[in-house]
Amino acid sequence: MAEQQTALIVGAGSGLSASLARLFARNDMQVALAARSPDKLAEFTKATKARAFHCDVAQRAEVEALFADLDGAQLTPDVVVYNPSYRARGPLVELDPAEVEKSIAITAFGGFLVAQAAVKRMLPKRQGTILFTGTSASIKGYPQSAPFAMGKFALRGLAQSMARELQPQGIHVAHVVIDGGIRSARRPVPLDQPDALLNPDAIAETYLHLIQQPRSAWASEIELRPWVEKF
Repeated sequence: MAEQQTALIVGAGSGLSASLARLFARNDMQVALAARSPDKLAEFTKATKARAFHCDVAQRAEVEALFADLDGAQLTPDVVVYNPSYRARGPLVELDPAEVEKSIAITAFGGFLVAQAAVKRMLPKRQGTILFTGTSASIKGYPQSAPFAMGKFALRGLAQSMARELQPQGIHVAHVVIDGGIRSARRPVPLDQPDALLNPDAIAETYLHLIQQPRSAWASEIELRPWVEKF
């Protein structure tokens, strides 16, 4: 019988992260969640038997403390999903540099910190999976959204570099471009366009597929969009 896998979902919340946690739990995986406000996840963690941990991903010390806590709880992850991002919008000349810095720090630099800590633990076993959540902004810079594009472009570059370096060492790295809006309680599906938004449960199935892919046919990037979405 294969050893039980442990999944760490970083940037956990009520949307895609929740769908991932539920699906992973149903597939007999231990689940750990990391968020800046883990107390808000109490009801959800009870339902999924997941453990929640505090972490500001832009702070190196907090990421190191997170992984130390995971090690201590015997939850060292075999699978890591990186979801956090931060948006700063506005005309280029009006952007607050501090907000731009924050956007890049959370969206991309935090991805590096989390990935580095995870890889240090995966390399001795020569196995593991790291999945980065991208968006339309990962491949297209939109007007008045430069900070988000900068962060997401950087995250995609990190994923590509890691895949080329680490996949020959047994670590599967993939970047998932979610090209479209995700349905949620705050963003319901329009009645006249029932397929306009992505179902987070359907997205989660793709993440699970990536985790379970045979290494003879690993994907390093995949794009998801509703069939009615233009691209």
